[in-house]
Amino acid sequence: MIPRSRATGRAVAYQVFYRLPLPLRRRLVRLAVPKYIVGAVTLVRDTEAEGAGRLLLLRQPPGHSWTLPAGLLQRGESPVVGAARELHEETGIRLAPARLRPAVPNAVVHAKGWVDCVFEVEVPASTTELTVDGAEVYEAAWHPLDDLPRLSWPTARLLAYYGIGPLVGQFPPPVPDAER
Repeated sequence: MIPRSRATGRAVAYQVFYRLPLPLRRRLVRLAVPKYIVGAVTLVRDTEAEGAGRLLLLRQPPGHSWTLPAGLLQRGESPVVGAARELHEETGIRLAPARLRPAVPNAVVHAKGWVDCVFEVEVPASTTELTVDGAEVYEAAWHPLDDLPRLSWPTARLLAYYGIGPLVGQFPPPVPDAER
């Protein structure tokens, strides 16, 4: 329980805050609230794969490990539009944002100040042409889920949230408030 004098102080602070002009309130909130970098990630699965399935991965500079199609959102861009844009830029796969489904969990908040909005889609690998630029992405390839190549640490950790890869079970997804 909050002591009455502290509760009264908070009430006065809120009354003062809400009497301020809206632009000033927004500026104060921006100064006080943590800042996050927001990215969009797409898990692209092969609809034709047998067994455990296959996942599209990218080898990007410096080229020592594999990652997922992903990138930062542009200012004012919705996460699903950003995911579709990045997927096209990095792999040549052009899909309407409506084809991408929110993964569960859809957003993964990382301790270092960034948030990944994750989407899923399935495409047939045999008829999906992959195009990389050789600068941002060296190579794009389909990999069996039960035999993944060396993954970057952030990729391995993110995939663990979806039950994929070498770190499954080491980084369980956060428990939603309703299940606590």
